[in-house]
Amino acid sequence: MRSALLLSVCLLAVSCSTKQTGNFMFKSLDSLLTAEFVAGEPGGAVLVMKGDSTVYLKCFGLANMVTGEKITDNTLFNLGSISKTFVANGILILQEEGKLSVTDPLSKYFPEFKNREIAGKVTVAHLLTHTSGLPDNRPVSENPEFFITAKDYENWAPVMQAEKLEFEPGTKYEYSNPAFNGLALIIEKVSGQKWQDFIAGRIFKPAGMVTSTITDGPHPETGVSHGYEAMNGRWEESDYGEFPTFPAAGNGGVWSSVRELVLYEKAIRQNIFLSKELTEKSRTIFRPDTWADTVPPFIGYSWFIGENQVLGKANEFGVRLVYHTGDQGGFRAFFFSVPEKDLVYVGLFNSPPADLDRIILSGLSIMKENNWLE
Repeated sequence: MRSALLLSVCLLAVSCSTKQTGNFMFKSLDSLLTAEFVAGEPGGAVLVMKGDSTVYLKCFGLANMVTGEKITDNTLFNLGSISKTFVANGILILQEEGKLSVTDPLSKYFPEFKNREIAGKVTVAHLLTHTSGLPDNRPVSENPEFFITAKDYENWAPVMQAEKLEFEPGTKYEYSNPAFNGLALIIEKVSGQKWQDFIAGRIFKPAGMVTSTITDGPHPETGVSHGYEAMNGRWEESDYGEFPTFPAAGNGGVWSSVRELVLYEKAIRQNIFLSKELTEKSRTIFRPDTWADTVPPFIGYSWFIGENQVLGKANEFGVRLVYHTGDQGGFRAFFFSVPEKDLVYVGLFNSPPADLDRIILSGLSIMKENNWLE
């Protein structure tokens, strides 16, 4: 492990009623994070919000190794797969307007499926919950140059050529990136506009996410951090242009900051863009009657629901966790919500921590020890 002083503290706000407990928690989190990141290198931002109070917020490292720009609480990072939750909410907004249903078969939206029986079996809900059985048959390793710039349709098209399923829809879980390219395309077909514009207008704007953006072809040239990975003893940029499938926006194209992710969670809880009923359904475990796996279901409409397990480990925190993580190029991210305790814990990084799961679980343990999860 490497350790050094953090580059900069962007904000530290503690309410009087939690000051003593909070200070202890902050020191523990600081120790955890300073063991992962060093000054003058890529870093990240971590935020804990309890109710309406930001009880911990720390920013460290560089957003751009060339210019020396420092990371702040407003720095935009690629969210990786946390982006899938925005796509899922876009689908649910359209369902609430009566323009589609999660029970719709894919044949309704994609007549170009080679196997029409498959298209009739798999539903929108199966895509949302990674239970479709559709194979990820994209030949990325065979044609990396193509997939460096491939967009949503180009990533979804190979899936539509599948002649058979990996398993019957709704019987088990298998994580699928191209499923969310397909869902993004459904948003476009139903709404009549680019899905990026739909999400910006229907989620970003009402939530107050004024700087968040979504990849639509090229990497944003300005206003975002760059992702880096350590290679042969030096930092190499690893984002658009270096990392295959990066422009495939439906499965990982959203860029946001820790500040605006908190606004996103507030908008979800306050039912700003989606009804309470559908919000709760999206954050309830999808339990199809056809389930046949030995592992019980653990996912809602894109959200992982940590009732019994968190990140594949036993849930020892005594609360239900709603979460998603992200991993794309040099970017890593986590977004944890504890709705019953009005708590949000998010972290965005532009280089891979040595052990992201350790940061997440240790941070949650620190909060439990200091009664934040009581």
